[in-house]
Amino acid sequence: MREHAAARLLLRGTTALLLLFLLAPMAAVVVLSFSPTEAMVLPPRGFSLRWYEEFLTAGRWVLATRNSFVVAIATTVVATLLGTMAAIGLTLGRFRGRGVLVVLLTLPMVTPYIVTAAAMFFAYSIVGLTGSLAGLVLAHTVVAVPFVVVAVLATLRTFDATLLRAAASLGAAPVAAILRVMVPNIWPGIAAGAVFAFATSLDEFVITLFMAGPGQFTLPRQMYASVREFLSPTILAAATLLFLCSLVFLLASEFLRKRAR
Repeated sequence: MREHAAARLLLRGTTALLLLFLLAPMAAVVVLSFSPTEAMVLPPRGFSLRWYEEFLTAGRWVLATRNSFVVAIATTVVATLLGTMAAIGLTLGRFRGRGVLVVLLTLPMVTPYIVTAAAMFFAYSIVGLTGSLAGLVLAHTVVAVPFVVVAVLATLRTFDATLLRAAASLGAAPVAAILRVMVPNIWPGIAAGAVFAFATSLDEFVITLFMAGPGQFTLPRQMYASVREFLSPTILAAATLLFLCSLVFLLASEFLRKRAR
């Protein structure tokens, strides 16, 4: 018993040190975001919400934030629908090559984004989608769908397929059985996939750099421009808010994971 307790204590201590190592740089960003001056030095020379006010009022930051959320919401809707349908089809379908198809659907998760972005740019330019909002949403959807597929497939493993046969025996059409029996039982997986799709789109930079035009300046692209062209502590306020959003997404995914169990 003592050995097990010591092992658990060691693991918890190691985890705490690892979290401290990973979050220490972000803690510095959060502290500096409240600095009253443009000098980014630790410790800050006072306390001020000046840079948060600029983030919420400056035209370029407001436009970038609005564009990011518009694209992220549209991407989430499209990716969740497509990913859920693909996962259900892979689960209910009995055909050869299913494993290969799963690998192909999840391939954008492991392909370097620079490769995906370059391929999208040349492909979308042929049909005139580069520099458009629709093209940007479709590009983000490509990299968001695999997260939905993986999340829904994981939830479908615990779904009892006999419920669909029972619904069919009672006269339910296949589509009605899926919508009224399967979907309510796998909604935590669908919601988790939607959370990951939203987070992926909100954080995406490389594909946006290739695909977006001047009217689709998103928040990550604006942060990049701020670092490269006119370095301002406003970027620290933006980074802090994105960090808080990431924490919310993490807590939401953990809650949905427990509900799925």
